[in-house]
Amino acid sequence: MLDNLNRVKSLNDHPVKDGMVVYWMGRDQRARDNWALLYAQGVAIERKQPLVVFFGMPAEFVDSGWRQYDFAIKSLQETENYLAQKNIPMVVVPGWPGQVAAEFVIKQKAGLVVVDFNPMHYVLAEQNKLAQQIDIAMHLVDAHNIVPTWVSSPKLEFAAYTFRPKIHKLLPQYLTDFPELKNHKFNIELNLPKNNWKQIIKTITADRLVDPVDWIVPGEKAAQAQLKKFVTEAYSNYSELRNDPNAEVQSNLSPYLHFGQIAPQRVALVVSQLPPSTQQEDFLEELIVRRELSDNFCYYNPNYDKFEGFPDWAKKTLNEHRSDAREYVYSYQQFEQGKTHDELWNAAQLQMVYQGKMHGYMRMYWAKKILEWTPDPETALNYAIKLNDKYELDGRDPNGYVGCAWSIGGVHDRAWFEREIFGKIRFMNYNGAKRKFDVQKYIDAVASLSGQTLF
Repeated sequence: MLDNLNRVKSLNDHPVKDGMVVYWMGRDQRARDNWALLYAQGVAIERKQPLVVFFGMPAEFVDSGWRQYDFAIKSLQETENYLAQKNIPMVVVPGWPGQVAAEFVIKQKAGLVVVDFNPMHYVLAEQNKLAQQIDIAMHLVDAHNIVPTWVSSPKLEFAAYTFRPKIHKLLPQYLTDFPELKNHKFNIELNLPKNNWKQIIKTITADRLVDPVDWIVPGEKAAQAQLKKFVTEAYSNYSELRNDPNAEVQSNLSPYLHFGQIAPQRVALVVSQLPPSTQQEDFLEELIVRRELSDNFCYYNPNYDKFEGFPDWAKKTLNEHRSDAREYVYSYQQFEQGKTHDELWNAAQLQMVYQGKMHGYMRMYWAKKILEWTPDPETALNYAIKLNDKYELDGRDPNGYVGCAWSIGGVHDRAWFEREIFGKIRFMNYNGAKRKFDVQKYIDAVASLSGQTLF
């Protein structure tokens, strides 16, 4: 049921054995349009074996708050119900994913484990650890990228212009439609635990002060509805107004893409079928080239979240300007609470705090000002990543790490005119924002978002 076996990598040398096929779901939390699940079912049908979807639910996870957990859990419940209609059980077990996955696979005497691809190195380490613990085959499937990361390029790419021709050349082979998930007729009399969602939720110790948001509905159905809304209501103005935070032309798909509630490939298929236009070209550049370039950066660069991961020219220029005087230096708490001298920056921060999102243009401005107002680039990167991961619905994502690294460390960018603090890193300022959009309108809109007191 897989269109291209290059989407699959073996993580060990063990054979596929008789026994259930377990799809250890991680990054791609959906039942529809999921190459990892389709591959797992294909093997299970060929071998006439049961198929089970497994998900490990950690008590807390890398700066995630209840906002992110709530978004994921509601979607997973929807996915569980849809899978049940296909006679495919989904087992959700509280605990650290790698540990509980190992226990489940061994206890159930599985014949194959299938996992979805995530370039975060701590995820890759967990997957490789399990692959070495078991004596059955473990296969990795890139269900997130249109072109698998290890296929699009065998190395760390310098910038979009080096990556773009490679991925465009491969798109005809990989931008294909998905088959339907089948009703699985081999799941007979499986003795599996039932998911007690109330008990599962009680085990979660993530920060409950980071509240869920109400402007977006989680889940596969809502993601498909949002894609349709974007195409019919906002897409026609995307190229012209996408850098205006006051314009409603963003797709608002990033939380769904981050949690795997919609396949990027499905989004690309829908947009590709529209008439050729500047909007189509610009949107697919962001969705395919820029997004998959971020996976490339994190997969091939072990320091994707550190100063050491910046390109050499950027490290050199930032080092040369370490001792430059900063007019303003703020603490993490001042940044978090939006208490700087810059009301535009404060508005961007508070939009993220209240809504779990920040307009793409403002994310660049936001991160660059953190560089300007902290003692050194290491502190700036640390603050930006920590704030992003705590409040953004799409935090802890390659796009987030690369966005911060682009803004602060010149990743995928080039050297610009030299100036204090930034060196040759691209600079952004308040006056530049004023030339692009109505700054006061944006500030006023954020001010009216919520009357709640978070700090």
